Amino acid sequence: MNESILKELNNGVATLTLNRPEVFNSFNREMALLLQSELDACANDASVRAIVITGSGKAFCAGQDLKEVTTPDLNPGFKKILEEHYNPIITRIRAIEKPIIAAVNGVAAGAGANIALACDIVIAHEKVSFIQAFSKIGLVPDSAGTFFLPRLIGFGKASALMMLGDKLSATEAEQMGMIYKMTTLEDFQGEVETIATTLAQMPTKALGMTKRLLNQSMSNTLEQQLALESKLQIEAASSEDYVEGVTAFVEKRKPNFKGR
Repeated sequence: MNESILKELNNGVATLTLNRPEVFNSFNREMALLLQSELDACANDASVRAIVITGSGKAFCAGQDLKEVTTPDLNPGFKKILEEHYNPIITRIRAIEKPIIAAVNGVAAGAGANIALACDIVIAHEKVSFIQAFSKIGLVPDSAGTFFLPRLIGFGKASALMMLGDKLSATEAEQMGMIYKMTTLEDFQGEVETIATTLAQMPTKALGMTKRLLNQSMSNTLEQQLALESKLQIEAASSEDYVEGVTAFVEKRKPNFKGR
C-alpha cells in the first residue's frame, strides 16, 4: 500500500499529509500522482468542505527528490516532471472551489515552497523557513512560483529571493505578506485546526466563488472583473447558504451553513 500521501477526514476537513519524511517529503513521481488523485477525490466529495496540505516529520516539502532525477532508471525527465507532476498539482489547487490551507510544518523549499504559496491560506510556525532553492543547482523556479510570489511580495523582493536563493524565516515571510500567519510551534497545530474547521463551517459555495473571482482577477480588466462579480453575486444570493445567513442574522443566532 502506497502511503506517500496520508489522508484524514474530520468535521468536513480533509488533511493530506506528504509522507516521505526520510527525504523531507520531497516529490517523486509516485507521490506527485497520488497527491493529484487525492485532490480530485476531495474535490468530488461533498463531505469535504476544506482541505489542509501538510507534511510529516521535520519538513513540509523539500521540492523534487534529486535522487529520482539523477538515477537513470528512475528519472522521468523534466518535461514529464513539470507537465505531469507539478503543473497539474498547481492547477488543481487553484481550480478546486474549496478553501485549501498550506499548513507549513517545516522547511518548504523549491517546488515545495511554491505549492504552499499556491494555496488559499498559508500558515507556518516560527521554526519554518522558505527557500527558492532552484538557483542553487542551476534551475529556474517552477510550480507557478514566478506567478504567485511577485504578486504576493512584489517584483523586486521576489526577484532577489529567486536569484539569491536566500532562506526566509516564517517571521520574515509574514512581515512581507508572503504568508497569512506565523504562530509559535506550540500553537501551530491548534491554529491550523481552528482555521480549517472555521472554513468548513462557513458558506463554502460562496468561498469557492470567491476563489474563482480571485483567480480571474489575475488576468481580467476592471470591467470584466466587475461583470464577473455581478454574475457570481447574483448566483450567491440564490443559494441556500445566503438564505440561512440572512435568517440567522435576523434571528440573532449562529448560522448553519451547508455549502449549497
